[in-house]
Amino acid sequence: MKPAPVEALPDALLGQIAKRASVRSFPKHAVIVMEGDDTDTLYVLLAGRVRAYVSAADGRELEVNRMGLGEYFGEVTLDGGPRSASVAALEDCRCAVVHRAELNQLLSEIPQFAQHMIRKLAHRVRVVTESMRDLALMDVYGRVARLLLDLAEAVDGKLLIPEKLTQKDIAQRVGCSREMISRIFSDLSEGGYVRREGSTIVISKKPPARW
Repeated sequence: MKPAPVEALPDALLGQIAKRASVRSFPKHAVIVMEGDDTDTLYVLLAGRVRAYVSAADGRELEVNRMGLGEYFGEVTLDGGPRSASVAALEDCRCAVVHRAELNQLLSEIPQFAQHMIRKLAHRVRVVTESMRDLALMDVYGRVARLLLDLAEAVDGKLLIPEKLTQKDIAQRVGCSREMISRIFSDLSEGGYVRREGSTIVISKKPPARW
């Protein structure tokens, strides 16, 4: 079962953080942080969405997370190490920018924020553990089927994925080639498990755990 996500920061807490931090805007597709950098800044999303990903030397990418309003990234650098992933804007974004010294002060002065960060870090450990298990024990088809079911929502009597996903997006999330995703979707479509309505993926019936 996919770990339940940690709720976003409430508006009141977002307001407290924004008042004590500088605010920056980033255009769509901008890379806000780069994997391996030694910067120590926390970014709190006040508007927009971003994706976090890791890259291989040959340019391949594996998407590890997507975040929106009230979520934040960069807290892993609290240990003094480099960035563990890159983060890019999926749309125009506005962020409260908090440097490490300011962050330490915020955490001591706003205990609700410290508690939220602890829950979020614990959640990320669970997500990483689940991802490692999937990569080690599931084949590509199994990872695709699990991703589709995790993202699906019941809307107007249909089970669909509201997020607009391309085959490239799915390939980056499960760690395989786009060509492999194309073959899997062709098989799922022929079997009557999934179909597309415009840019939306509809799950007609639950895909089997193994193909």
